[in-house]
Amino acid sequence: MVCSALRRVIHVHICLARKASHARRGYQHQARDSRPAASVLPAQVAPGSVVELLGKSYPQDDHTNLTQKVLSKVGRNLHNQQHHPLWLIKERVKEHFYRQYVGRSGTPLFSVYDHLSPVVTTWQNFDSLLIPADHPSRKKGDNYYLNQTHMLRAHTSAHQWDLLHAGLNAFLVVGDVYRRDQIDSQHYPVFHQLEGVRLFSKHELFAGIQDGESLQLFEQSSRSGHKQETHTMEATKLMEFDLKQTLTRLVTHLFGDGLEIRWVDCYFPFTHPSFEMEINFHGEWLEVLGCGVMEQQLVNSAGAQDQIGWAFGLGLERLAMILYDIPDIRLFWSEDERFLKQFCVSDINQKVKFQPLSRYPALINDISFWLPSENYAENDFYDLVRTIGGDLVEKVDLIDKFEHPKSDMELVPLHPLVFVPLPESSPAHESDARSDLPPCTVC
Repeated sequence: MVCSALRRVIHVHICLARKASHARRGYQHQARDSRPAASVLPAQVAPGSVVELLGKSYPQDDHTNLTQKVLSKVGRNLHNQQHHPLWLIKERVKEHFYRQYVGRSGTPLFSVYDHLSPVVTTWQNFDSLLIPADHPSRKKGDNYYLNQTHMLRAHTSAHQWDLLHAGLNAFLVVGDVYRRDQIDSQHYPVFHQLEGVRLFSKHELFAGIQDGESLQLFEQSSRSGHKQETHTMEATKLMEFDLKQTLTRLVTHLFGDGLEIRWVDCYFPFTHPSFEMEINFHGEWLEVLGCGVMEQQLVNSAGAQDQIGWAFGLGLERLAMILYDIPDIRLFWSEDERFLKQFCVSDINQKVKFQPLSRYPALINDISFWLPSENYAENDFYDLVRTIGGDLVEKVDLIDKFEHPKSDMELVPLHPLVFVPLPESSPAHESDARSDLPPCTVC
């Protein structure tokens, strides 16, 4: 089945050979997903073709690059499924913010939005966040486009501008996000983010500061590595302090006291200064979130010219894999009760350690095939693998490249495909499933 499907895309010039390396333990696969016949490589779109998604129709064009595999994940909303590990992380973050940050009336300061549609405009996903038109993050090879104007959001930050424009000044956004990416135990084309934003007025930021009434939020100066051109140094340092203190409290709530934390300067188009937080967990430094002082141009355009803000974003899968010792990101999509029951706890803060589901070893296949000479991105191949092999494929690795000296054809001795067993299958069924996937070399 895999061979015949791969032969459909063997049409010109370059040859890839992919060899699978090491597979971890065997993990879940939603049993025998339907396998669409359509290729995921770029193709001509028939006039009048539309994408039907979440009750709406979107005309297709030369930007459309969605696969049935990815479309099947839209609407699953794992972060809202009670007792799912991603739901547990979301609820723990919500609980922390509800308890720690309370408004004057005694109600939570932060509002939470976890049902926003993942279909956004390219303006929401990029332009509203000041991402330049030529920025590499806009590439078709990295995103899932419905058409030239609509896409599946690549980050929950796509909703920042709309919520600020609606007059909100403190909120959390949780949702599924979509990015074309490599195949390994840490990456999946769908994952989940939690975004936090808070704005401060002059009074709110400088309250409790000696002589705070004489301090200002804004000035006209020059941009430096430490501040924006419109922010005073006093406002920037207070924002940075409040942001880091807020996030330190959050990760301490999640991981416990005594956690070693460090901050690394970084770059995001929509914040400055920007930071990544790393934690020392079991002797290893792990990056867990990104954050920064919001670009004032973004805040101003949303109608909050008299306020200054910070924002942060974290990956729910990243935190869950660390906290619950889950070794493979595909497991979050499992419907196997043996996986889900491990997280049915009476207290969301209860410690859980994931127990592996399968004793069966992985199957490693080497494949090679011809690639188009134009309009090809490596993520096209990854989407094809995921469409045909589903979540059976744990990892794909590129091992070498070779260009033929006479024909100029490039041979890419290829990535390993590691097929792992179905945890919900019996040994007999597992053997049948693996026999469907013979070694395939077509070159």
